[in-house]
Amino acid sequence: MRKSLFGQIYLYFTVVILLSILGVGVVSYMQSSRALDDQVERYISQLIRHSTSQTESYLRRYELASDSLLSEDAVKQFMEMDPEDSYRFYELTQTIQKNLFRKTFIAYPSVHSITVIGDHGKAVIDDNQNWATYTNFDPEQTLAYVNAKVPPDGKIAIFRNDDEKGRGATITIARRIRGFVSYQPKGILAMEIKTEQLAPLWDMADLGPSATFFIADESGRIIYEPSSSRLTDADMVAVASRLTGGTERSEIIPIGGEPTLFVARESAYLKWKMIVSLPVDELRRPVDSIRTTTWAVGLATLLIALLLAYRFGRTITRPIRSVMEGMRETEKGNWSRLEDHGRDDELGGLIHRYNLMVSRLSEMIDLVYDAELKQQKSELELQRSRFERQQAEFQALQLQINPHFLYNTLETINCYAIVQDSDEISEIVEAMAFMLRYSVQTHLEEITLVNELNHVRNYMVIMRHRLGNGFELDVAVPPSLLLRHMVRLTMQPLVENALQHAFRDGMEPHHYIRIDAAETADEFRVYVEDNGVGMTPEKLAALRSKLAEDAAEAEAAATAALDRPDGGGPAAARTILRRGGIGIVNVHRRIRMVYGEGYGLAIDSEEGRGTRFTMRMPRRG
Repeated sequence: MRKSLFGQIYLYFTVVILLSILGVGVVSYMQSSRALDDQVERYISQLIRHSTSQTESYLRRYELASDSLLSEDAVKQFMEMDPEDSYRFYELTQTIQKNLFRKTFIAYPSVHSITVIGDHGKAVIDDNQNWATYTNFDPEQTLAYVNAKVPPDGKIAIFRNDDEKGRGATITIARRIRGFVSYQPKGILAMEIKTEQLAPLWDMADLGPSATFFIADESGRIIYEPSSSRLTDADMVAVASRLTGGTERSEIIPIGGEPTLFVARESAYLKWKMIVSLPVDELRRPVDSIRTTTWAVGLATLLIALLLAYRFGRTITRPIRSVMEGMRETEKGNWSRLEDHGRDDELGGLIHRYNLMVSRLSEMIDLVYDAELKQQKSELELQRSRFERQQAEFQALQLQINPHFLYNTLETINCYAIVQDSDEISEIVEAMAFMLRYSVQTHLEEITLVNELNHVRNYMVIMRHRLGNGFELDVAVPPSLLLRHMVRLTMQPLVENALQHAFRDGMEPHHYIRIDAAETADEFRVYVEDNGVGMTPEKLAALRSKLAEDAAEAEAAATAALDRPDGGGPAAARTILRRGGIGIVNVHRRIRMVYGEGYGLAIDSEEGRGTRFTMRMPRRG
């Protein structure tokens, strides 16, 4: 069964839309879930680190307070006193309570009580309310209890105090005291801090009504828990025992069948675990909202897109079917037109073009054949015309010999012949003969650089006799370049131009005309330069513009004269080209005719400093 174009379009639209919606929904949900989980976990970790840091800083203050008490002589003497000396006991007790404990309570109002107990069984105890000794206080029992908490190395111990005031009512900071004479520990110092003083530090970790923040010591006992918590004491102890190892850990643990994220951080200083719990449902509630919104928007978008795809498919396939029916009729020889129903889009244009094709099919076949024949004939005629034109242009350029130069040269020869009988006449005539023979050659398009230099030398022989001085050319061409090819009759016109225009007031000893040559990676260049009067910027710009135009008008006139059938022919061309002489444009045109449009003559000049002509030609052997 042949597939329907409408069905394919509708199917493809459906697949593309579903893939787009599912791809965007799934990827966005996964990325959002992962990003929010990481963000919340980082936020919880940051809160725990902050609370831990604040708690450690807070308790370190009381460690410093205990340092000041341990360094007091009265405390050290109390450790080594005779327990039977009642007067000494009374004296040291008064000193310690009034002079030491009172200052500490003033400096640290959060201290609940301070206790000093010697190994001899005597104790000094006071709280922050009065300076009386506790009547129900048992020094030996307290000493044994605190000694069990303090590490053997004598470092400070911080632990929860279980007393009649309730669990966690105070935090005890205890350390050993050395004697006044002996370095060995002789007793202990214990400071109790009210737990409510630390609660503000821990309440900063408020993450919402479902979150719980609690603290456990290294043995797993609970140091602090909020007044309202969804966790039982057993849950807290179990989680604290499970989250061990490493400074910071996070784990999802089911509590009462509900997955809960726990993030714990252990304080290296306190050996406590700061633990925050947050239900996973609460954690992922924003992601669930994003997922629900994505599905709702996706389904609505899918329904709208499917409706648009249906209408779009029908709009496309209905005109195509009409064209197919019309083509079937055309195959049968029925040149029927189709109704476009006023459509102005591409499909309406397709129907219009089909109708135009049907109505003009036979006519177009004849036109195609005629056009093909005419095109082939035109191309042949165009190629022949181009060949004849180029040949005529080349011949016309070769005939551009300055008649004034020949006339003046012959006049000079005549004068020498009449006035004196000398060898100069022979020299001039010989040079003239070489120049004429070299100029009238028509079969050579390229010549070597040494041939052009020889032609210039013959020209200078004649010019020395005409000008009546011994002016010489400065030829600086490297010998390795003398056999390089160039266009014939291009160097002498540049030298002639320098003699005629560069030295208006005559040639002085410091004047020169230099010929040089050089090669680049793909070009062979010949330079003709002088240090004459140079050109003004306006004249230089006009000359460059004339070169860019390629002397189109002059060449067109010369070519037209050569093609005239009325006998004008080459004579007429010579008349036209004589107006401009061989000149700079002629040189530029000859180089371009031989080597192509990418080469030719370049001019650089500065008024008062001279002119430099550069003939650019391809590098050849």
